[in-house]
Amino acid sequence: MTALAERTRSRLGDEEGAATAEYAVATMAAVGFAGLLVVILRGDEVRGILTDLIRRALTTAG
Repeated sequence: MTALAERTRSRLGDEEGAATAEYAVATMAAVGFAGLLVVILRGDEVRGILTDLIRRALTTAG
């Protein structure tokens, strides 16, 4: 095997830690999305809409 082929094979074949990096990226995306939801749901308008929705659902069902 040539030296170039050996170097290419060694670089492409080593995927150790790739899954861990993918989990880290997915976890950071989930944390960012959760933070965005917290900011949105803290607004008075959104809280009022959700409260009204729940109140309507409970009075209709009951």
